[in-house]
Amino acid sequence: MKKEPEYIVKAAAVVPSERQIKWQELEFNAFFHFGINTFTDSEWGNGNEDPELFDPEELDCRQWARLCKLSHIKGVILTAKHHDGFCLWPSKYTDHSVKSSKWKNGNGDVVRELSDACREYGLKFGVYLSPWDRHEETYGQGDAYNTYFKNQLTELLTGYGDIFCVWFDGACGEGKNGKKQKYDWQGFYDTVRKYQPEAVINITGPDVRWCGNEAGVCRKSEWSVVPYYYSNAELIAAQSQHDISSPPKKINPTALDLGSRKAIKHCDKLIWYPAEVDVSIRKGWFYHKDDDYTVKSLSKLSEIYYNSVGANASLLLNIPPMPSGKIHERDIETLLSLGAQLDIDFQENLAEDSVMTDNRHLDDKHTGQHILIDDPDEYWHSGFDPDGSELVLDLGDEYDINKIVLGEHIRTGQHVESFELFALINDKWKKLADETVIGYKRICRFPEIRVRYFKLIIKKSRCFAAISRFEAY
Repeated sequence: MKKEPEYIVKAAAVVPSERQIKWQELEFNAFFHFGINTFTDSEWGNGNEDPELFDPEELDCRQWARLCKLSHIKGVILTAKHHDGFCLWPSKYTDHSVKSSKWKNGNGDVVRELSDACREYGLKFGVYLSPWDRHEETYGQGDAYNTYFKNQLTELLTGYGDIFCVWFDGACGEGKNGKKQKYDWQGFYDTVRKYQPEAVINITGPDVRWCGNEAGVCRKSEWSVVPYYYSNAELIAAQSQHDISSPPKKINPTALDLGSRKAIKHCDKLIWYPAEVDVSIRKGWFYHKDDDYTVKSLSKLSEIYYNSVGANASLLLNIPPMPSGKIHERDIETLLSLGAQLDIDFQENLAEDSVMTDNRHLDDKHTGQHILIDDPDEYWHSGFDPDGSELVLDLGDEYDINKIVLGEHIRTGQHVESFELFALINDKWKKLADETVIGYKRICRFPEIRVRYFKLIIKKSRCFAAISRFEAY
């Protein structure tokens, strides 16, 4: 049995919550930045905008949802309120909302229309609610604004069915009184847990972290197990730290290494905190006509997909609707092309009905063959001497293949630190990949080859290795 340091044993024992697993399984979600900024051609409103400006005469949330469905997007997040404080639902706590617009004579509700469309098309629905509010008078007044915010949050969590995600960005600028607000983060989290216990709380929250950039890529080694202080520095600092290590003076969520042995060695408390990659299909987050020629190409979106979903992260792609309330044709064209490309790329898993052998396993219920069973509870377990473990896939015949998809059984944790992938070409094992982590999903791409046998070698793993996915395309 491999003897590991105590901090590695602890890291190997950290596992995700059920809500985190369900979020990870979605893989690809859409962000819709839509609001008063759409009509003022701005990114950040000042809170003084006239609500009557909001008038999406052709609003078609069914178009948005249908496009997502065809693009392999599984969940949708709407900017229900951005920094300007304008609400896309008729909140009873402010008049700065759709009820004061001329759209539908003040009787409209974008949140309602999109949540209904998501249910119709089988998509998950989530909300973004900006904590910074440049319109609300109580912002900067402490408890008064926190109560206001929790009231609005409660409206969204109780009035629109199941919510899969609540997205907070942590923005904290000055209010009308020139003061910044001290947010009651724990109160916000408690409100979500009370009304939508299955919802993940993202970015400034305990469930999902920002990958650290908006370029559409994540780290070479994107660990889901990281030190506790990355989850919320402000909240953690207020809690007792007598029995856990103190966070460093500077916490940098953009650091290239969050979860290696070196990064976690001196932290007594580790958490499961997976990464989300957020990026816009255009230059800006809200729609601007000048951005019509900045829509990312199919090749760029494909690379973003493989560098996020394919590297143990989730992809959140922003799609900004036009003032009309519809998606621009350029965005539609690219997204439909992406959906068609993903259909082609993952048309048939050639590893199904194949044979998988291993050079070691825990017991007969965790042999290599269990990886190929289409059941998330079935997996190969290396036993407790994982380094050097080998898995050999026999496809039964030669096929043209350019992708192998791997996945760890994350219900037992994230363990693999490095691996190699080979193909048997002319009776010699040719190395196709030499990578670090696997995590929930790792997509290994290579020039197309005609091959029958693949070999995966676990070079280094924490305590054991558990693989539940090995697919060939």
